Amino acid sequence: MTAVASGTSGTRFGVRAGGSRQLAGTWTLLRLALRRDRVMIPLWVAVIGLMVVSMPGSLESVYSTAAERADVARQMLTNSSLRAMYGPVFGDSVGGLTAWRIGTYAGVFAGIMSLLVVVRHTRDEEESGRQEMVSAGMVGRRAPLTSALLAALVANAALALIITGGLAGQGSSGALALGLGTAGVGMVFATMAAIVAQLTESARLAKGLTGGLLGAAFVLRAAGDSSVSDGSSVLTWLSPVGWLENLRSFAGERWWVLLLFVAAVALQGLIAYDLAGRRDVGMSFLPTRPGPATGRLGTAWALAWRLQRGSVLGWSLGFLAAGVAFGGITTGATDLVGDNERTREIIERMGGQSGITDAFLATMVGMLGMVAALYVVQSVLRLHAEETSQRAEPVLANAVGRLRWASGHLLIAFGGATLIMLVGGLGLALGYGQDLPAILGACLVQLPAIWTIGGLAVLLHGVSPTVAPGAWGAAGAVLLLGWIGPALDLPNALLDLSPFGHLPKLPGGDMTWTPVLVLTGIAVALVGVGLVALRRRDLTTG
Repeated sequence: MTAVASGTSGTRFGVRAGGSRQLAGTWTLLRLALRRDRVMIPLWVAVIGLMVVSMPGSLESVYSTAAERADVARQMLTNSSLRAMYGPVFGDSVGGLTAWRIGTYAGVFAGIMSLLVVVRHTRDEEESGRQEMVSAGMVGRRAPLTSALLAALVANAALALIITGGLAGQGSSGALALGLGTAGVGMVFATMAAIVAQLTESARLAKGLTGGLLGAAFVLRAAGDSSVSDGSSVLTWLSPVGWLENLRSFAGERWWVLLLFVAAVALQGLIAYDLAGRRDVGMSFLPTRPGPATGRLGTAWALAWRLQRGSVLGWSLGFLAAGVAFGGITTGATDLVGDNERTREIIERMGGQSGITDAFLATMVGMLGMVAALYVVQSVLRLHAEETSQRAEPVLANAVGRLRWASGHLLIAFGGATLIMLVGGLGLALGYGQDLPAILGACLVQLPAIWTIGGLAVLLHGVSPTVAPGAWGAAGAVLLLGWIGPALDLPNALLDLSPFGHLPKLPGGDMTWTPVLVLTGIAVALVGVGLVALRRRDLTTG
């Protein structure tokens, strides 16, 4: 069936046909993609955009005078660990500090959003079998890839508009540069994901490999910026994330840097298009290695581990690297705060009032916990992917009950969250150089809140796969509240909507068991109700 469908596409709309026929059906597929992503794309764009446009207000509340902003800029230039985390400071205006503080991370999040969109509408569609049916109709060979890239372009264009409009008051040129640069990073990784989707036979592997390349780009930039203070390192220039900072938004913009984004997107797009025309639908240039099932996949848990082990490894390595980086800048926390009382208040609000170093460590542990909530949602929703792609039905048709099938994935989700938090704590202690037991204990205290978010994902999936992706919204809202809530001086009643707001601030603070036990009980109840609902409802096929 695959050969027939792709062969038809190749003779009628393929390499020997005209360019317009190769793109037949693109606009229809684009409308379908945008309709399917009518929640995911606006949510990603809104979260990233709000992170960026809210930053000037929080910076002005912390550094209210030009002298304070100039002082913090000088301190950042002399601290290699902070440069590795955020990049160098090129301007001490509110706009310049905004580009320094959030620009790199906005680019990274735009890259994640873009790779997810492209893989979802290319390799994911082929893996599920839907693309085969679409290609049997009046659809050009390159139409699916084109519509996926256009969907990513729409998302990044919307993000660029929000950033440009939201920061226009700080300087229209700088706002436009930061908006275009952030969108440029997103499109670089969109086209990179398009290439990887042609090479791999698994959507999960395509996301993992492209995410690994994005992580490598961040590490290259961090390594380059830690060595020099002006962004001129070769390592920085090898990273698309480094191009964003060297665009120098709000600090004498280098508009020619945008040409690097254009060239990278064009070159990678051409490679992806060429590869797409050289293979059959559903096939790849690097086929998945067939493995024996006997002795390895004898249980539902073994199957879940086989499906999710790459994700667990990737998250563990990422948390180890992030922990080392956070630990490395802990010793400079006092320099970062200086005599600024407002900064001290924000850190103490996030990490407790047990001393600035302990408060900073508690803040970093809390950030790791909130990011780990994204992992547990992703891992739980593997159930959703297996069900909607119809891979769950053959498993459940045998002597495997729904609860056994689900429990394998949930064990990986909740146990994996424990593992990555311990690995992140180990990295934090290694970077800081001390307090390993206290830091590991603080990381474990984050688990009830992480499990609560995971329990919500289980509940939503159990009720209906249609509402299951709403768990991403809950995890994103928690991350957003924890990231910018204290800086914006949001009321405690709003911050307390996050389960992380109820946990004791460790290390340094007093250990209180009541919220830990209550949140653990809530997580258990959510998982229990979700499994009961999953057992009683019908399976879905899409």
